[in-house]
Amino acid sequence: MEPFFRSALAILVFLAVKHCCTYDPSPRKHEWKKLILVHHWPVTVCKMDRGLCKNPPAYWTVHGLWPDKSQMCNNSWPFELCQIQDILPEMNQYWPDLLHANKSQLWKHEWQKHGTCAASLETLNTQHKYFGKGIELYKYVDLNSALIKSGIKPSTSYYQMKDIEDAVKGVYGVLPKIQCLPPQKGETAQTLGQIELCFTKEFQLRDCAEIDDLLYTFYDMKTKSEPYNDDLHVCNQNISTLYPPVEQL
Repeated sequence: MEPFFRSALAILVFLAVKHCCTYDPSPRKHEWKKLILVHHWPVTVCKMDRGLCKNPPAYWTVHGLWPDKSQMCNNSWPFELCQIQDILPEMNQYWPDLLHANKSQLWKHEWQKHGTCAASLETLNTQHKYFGKGIELYKYVDLNSALIKSGIKPSTSYYQMKDIEDAVKGVYGVLPKIQCLPPQKGETAQTLGQIELCFTKEFQLRDCAEIDDLLYTFYDMKTKSEPYNDDLHVCNQNISTLYPPVEQL
């Protein structure tokens, strides 16, 4: 009997090690309706965290690509930088981590929190597909050029939020969601921080707001593990808005 128990023990040890060192790439089933391409304004990111941010780009960059109402769908699926090696130049340019010396820390966070949920779509079911699609959509909407063409440029003068919202809607034909940093001590204006553009699962532009979104206005805002946006809120339509230039830092 002793050889039998040794064999059984060996099999159990092998299975335990195998389970520990592998992961299931299939995300848990989470229902979501739309993808949110989140752009953030680097100058505002730096304003929110002066100690870490250096030389921010003077153009909108990607914060993330988020399925709505769905987060952390597969904790056993780790981020692997080697999966996106061929698109690293574009990632560093368009989806940079402004706050961390380890430039892949933001990507790791975005994959674990949002990418593992987006992976329920076959078109987004690998890290390369997910990040590649984020860059593709960023280039497609070209928010930087769209704002400039609409006369919305970084300035020390103030804008009305309706003018910014109307400019975005005028270019894309859909309603965006825009977040601002509320007025800080001694300030009278809010600071433009993020602009979201939303897509269907077929990657067609669509309105960000729905009736069932009204009680779920910015689902990711209060999550303390989310970098960058803990202090942002949906912009107040009734106060002036600053779209700060890089020089203001």
